[in-house]
Amino acid sequence: MKTIIKSATAVLLAMSFASGAFAEEFTKGTVKKIDTKAKKVTLIHEELKNLDMPAMTMVFKVEDDELFGKLKVGQKIEFVADRVNGQLLVTEVK
Repeated sequence: MKTIIKSATAVLLAMSFASGAFAEEFTKGTVKKIDTKAKKVTLIHEELKNLDMPAMTMVFKVEDDELFGKLKVGQKIEFVADRVNGQLLVTEVK
């Protein structure tokens, strides 16, 4: 019985570390421009570690219309960006 408990504990620990490795990482940025018609936002951002990009200003696609409601020009935000179908996409904002 002790062996089963130790094995189950080891599996749970391994799973928690693995899920942490894939957790979304928020990056700090400032909204420079919003183009709702083109579904794009221009952000001045810090390093995007998950995309291996240095800090810079760049344009991102925004497919979720609700995210536009969270954005205002000049606003400081934290966001998650990812490469989806070859395009840089903002997937989350807080």
